[in-house]
Amino acid sequence: MEANSGIVFYRSDVGMSVKAAPQNVVNTQMATVIGNSEYYISTIEHLLSAVYSYGIDNIRIVVDGSEVPVMDGSSASFCMLLDEAGKRVLDENRKFLIIKREVEVQDGNKFAKVTPSLKPTYNFAIDFNHPVISKQEYKFEYSKKSFIEEISRARTFGFLKDVQYLRSRGLALGGSLENAIVLDDHKILNPEGLRYKDEFVRHKILDAIGDLSLLGATIIGNYESFAGSHNLNHKLTKEIMRDPKNYEIKALSKEKIKELEKVFA
Repeated sequence: MEANSGIVFYRSDVGMSVKAAPQNVVNTQMATVIGNSEYYISTIEHLLSAVYSYGIDNIRIVVDGSEVPVMDGSSASFCMLLDEAGKRVLDENRKFLIIKREVEVQDGNKFAKVTPSLKPTYNFAIDFNHPVISKQEYKFEYSKKSFIEEISRARTFGFLKDVQYLRSRGLALGGSLENAIVLDDHKILNPEGLRYKDEFVRHKILDAIGDLSLLGATIIGNYESFAGSHNLNHKLTKEIMRDPKNYEIKALSKEKIKELEKVFA
């Protein structure tokens, strides 16, 4: 990939290329979906979360269908594939998106926002009326190493009644205990249990990292959310880009990047 190409998905079955960018998002109901009125690529957020956390700015991702493989419901498999593939450093200064002022979007009591900070963090809280989940909050200080250890293995989750409803409509046919945490009204159905005691809120952070990566540059700022979703994250990216006073895109020199390399290595 050439410098400044960004993250581009290519559907080999229909010969369609689409850039991962806010203006190309066509659906956020159950996953982040990009494309157009004719063709789309769904569930890009878990892969993008890994791509972003590995500091990859330019990549062409080839898929042969309408959905990125869900793997085990986390980003862990994508991290392993990126480790195997490696990356090439291009002869151009790397771009960062610096948050200059607070930007927030809301839906009732739910919200997602970014605020200026030179030390990126993701602070997420959830509150589910379920005995296993209940209230959870996690503050994640962003770095590649911390992402791999604290976030990448957190799986997506869903409720058995919702899965049954979706399947009755011909959806989520590939969903199983192999690629998600599934809960009934009282307990987790996965025999192996959880990977983290607060795996649910950690996965929400994983999603948020992937969703915000559509901004097209490494973000220097804080993200905070209560009961956020793909839809709120998408609205937040659009709101950030709506006013140039909200952010500054800076190409940092190698010397300046060295000051940040512990975070963005």
